[in-house]
Amino acid sequence: MTANPVVALLGARQVGKSTIARELIRKAPNALYLDLEKASDRQKVESDPELFFRVNRDSLICLDEIQLLPELFRSIRSHVDENERNGQFLILGSASRDLIHQSSESLAGRIAYLEITPFSCGELPGTIPQEDHWVRGGYPRSILQTDTEESFEWRLNYIKTFLERDIPQLGFSIQAKTLERF
Repeated sequence: MTANPVVALLGARQVGKSTIARELIRKAPNALYLDLEKASDRQKVESDPELFFRVNRDSLICLDEIQLLPELFRSIRSHVDENERNGQFLILGSASRDLIHQSSESLAGRIAYLEITPFSCGELPGTIPQEDHWVRGGYPRSILQTDTEESFEWRLNYIKTFLERDIPQLGFSIQAKTLERF
């Protein structure tokens, strides 16, 4: 995170972006974590982003769910250009083409992208058989469940959310029921 002013952790929902970010923030001095889905965190930065960034000039600022406030990209760019140091922002969001497009235009040359994916077989804890990976997939909440039925239920709900929320956000206007049948 020290080679660029901004680092973006991108990936599907529930792959562990927020967990990784919280662990990094916990270890970093002068770090702030804001979950932009929480109204209280959102208000801290939304009312006057320039002031918020200026007051926290020496901090690593983590903005989770950045896609909810895309207007922040311009303020981040201005702050990065004024402050001229690496490791200023850690931004997280679902890997949507809109987020990548917005950030690449505003933050060209200032941002590094890291794609977070579900666990691969080689990343599984030694207590989990590789066969479980093939059945449960690599999403942490599915693979780490101790109960097979709860893991299955989690996967069904994840797929439903993906079909109803994520596919339409990518610009496809296909009904969820049609996609489910496919």
